[in-house]
Amino acid sequence: MVDRNIVNRLGISEQQLDQQVGEMFGEEENQFLEEVLQAKVDSHLPGTILKGKIVSQIGNDVIVEVGLKSEGVVEASEFADPEEITPGKEIEVLLEETDSESGLILLSKHKADRIRGWENIINTKKEGDIVTGRVIRRIKGGLLVDISVPVFLPASQVDIRRPGDISRFIGREVECVILKIDIEGRNIVISRRKLIEDEGRIQA
Repeated sequence: MVDRNIVNRLGISEQQLDQQVGEMFGEEENQFLEEVLQAKVDSHLPGTILKGKIVSQIGNDVIVEVGLKSEGVVEASEFADPEEITPGKEIEVLLEETDSESGLILLSKHKADRIRGWENIINTKKEGDIVTGRVIRRIKGGLLVDISVPVFLPASQVDIRRPGDISRFIGREVECVILKIDIEGRNIVISRRKLIEDEGRIQA
């Protein structure tokens, strides 16, 4: 259940919060996740996550063997750590596109990681649980926090008293409580303020 007391503190209705979060993540991102999570398990179907093995790197292209007729390509920029690009290393990738004429197979490690991150959150976390993540950037109405998936931290929930400049939290690790998980909308709202208030009551 959604903690409606916290939602009320935001000064907006739950419907408005849903709309704000939807605008933050974007219709294209939500549509992408919805299509992939509902895709059939078919090793030749675009939108399916495959297990692969890194073969080599040629410039910005990482060549990955995924058990299809041709090897696939992942952009090197999708690897957070360049040292991850090691021949023989097994990774998960999303099958994005297959070109029957050229034989080119386009893969995405970033999107596969995002989907696995979302599935992990849904399977292991619930509203009221505590999570830790890094603040990525400031967005309309608050901050975007990475907890293996991007989640929304409203400005009014950053601290007990709303900071004058929430941008100072960018790059910091923050501990928050999950306020709302919207499975259908593929978004999560968190609150650092509620966690601080709860800890204060325990200490008192």
